[in-house]
Amino acid sequence: MLLVKSSQILRSFLFVFVLNLLFFPPSKIFAHEISGYVAGEIRLFPNDALHSGQNEQSSSFFIQPEYYHEFETGSSFTFVPFFRLDSGDQERTHLDIRELTYLWLKEDFELRVGVRKVFWGVTEFIHLVDIINQTDLVENMDTEDKLGQPMTNFSISRDWGMVDIFWMPFFRERTFVGTGGRMRGSSIIDEDRSQYESAAEEWHSDWALRYSHTFDEFDIGLSQFTGTNRDPTLLDGTDSSGSAIKIPKYEQINQTSLDVAYVAGEWLWKFESLYRSGQGNENYFAWAGGFEYTLVGVLESSMDLGFVGEWLYDDRKDDATTAFENDIASGLRLAVNDAASSEALLGWIQDVETKARLFFLEASRRLGNNLRLNLEVRLSLDQPNTDFLFGQRKDDLFQTELIYYF
Repeated sequence: MLLVKSSQILRSFLFVFVLNLLFFPPSKIFAHEISGYVAGEIRLFPNDALHSGQNEQSSSFFIQPEYYHEFETGSSFTFVPFFRLDSGDQERTHLDIRELTYLWLKEDFELRVGVRKVFWGVTEFIHLVDIINQTDLVENMDTEDKLGQPMTNFSISRDWGMVDIFWMPFFRERTFVGTGGRMRGSSIIDEDRSQYESAAEEWHSDWALRYSHTFDEFDIGLSQFTGTNRDPTLLDGTDSSGSAIKIPKYEQINQTSLDVAYVAGEWLWKFESLYRSGQGNENYFAWAGGFEYTLVGVLESSMDLGFVGEWLYDDRKDDATTAFENDIASGLRLAVNDAASSEALLGWIQDVETKARLFFLEASRRLGNNLRLNLEVRLSLDQPNTDFLFGQRKDDLFQTELIYYF
């Protein structure tokens, strides 16, 4: 399967690259850059595996180079592939195109064609309105990593704001942890048996419209999405041997969303909300909101200390397809402001109705000019058997990454 996907990705890249050379010969190249990073990662799971076939540690290698050139007109071409080789989970060994984009830059508009990553949202602990790209869940359970999305994006910017129109002709299915991986439930999710509400399946055209603008201290985004849901419903099923599995079903949805950020001195107030129809039997509303307060030069030092607090809510309650249907999240963000760019984020998420809570620590520090060391710790505490993450209650994680930038 990986070889097939690799061949398709290579053919796509060569096709776009040849077209690029035909229309924009090398004599018109203004800039030509190659950058990126290569890294090694070690994962340790201190608790015994809860499900059959899972490993207690893993190591992996990953690389993400970036090729960029800009033309005299200001237009540009970007190519960002990603590859990971993992020892613990064959599903985590994967190749993806994060970006393969041509930007046509004009005075009145911008047109981007190809594969891109687009981020929407302002809150810290969950990004409700971020729907353009599919989650690359085998990378990390925090849902921060995304697959590249094929699209055409038309953008105009005026004094009254920015308008973006997105056409997405092809859908990317979510990646899921395999048999050997941790941070999964007891039933393996079988991506080969995915179901779609649309008869066009992954070739259904999705559309999105977004308006964004800055009003004094306010940053506001209003978005509308119509198309295939990035968050699948997991149906019960059995495999050929009769073992229980989960089958992803991708429904057609409409989602209206709002995100707002407001800056007042050392305070940053943040809010995201959405109203979605088409997923499940009922329409639903969800929101996340809170603040970040920063103490600059704490204890008469060069360090900045931020206090983060958010409330995460989904009115589907126990039927929600997220672990955070009614939770309070808090955190401390430390920026040392030293030559090594040392920083850390300590977070705590508490379920309002049960004792379930999650603890995490993310820290990083630069080593010299080209190396960075990342540390991540995730702990799950007191998960009841009704909790969304009950199947992952033994998957505490200690992870280190050493990244070389070139």
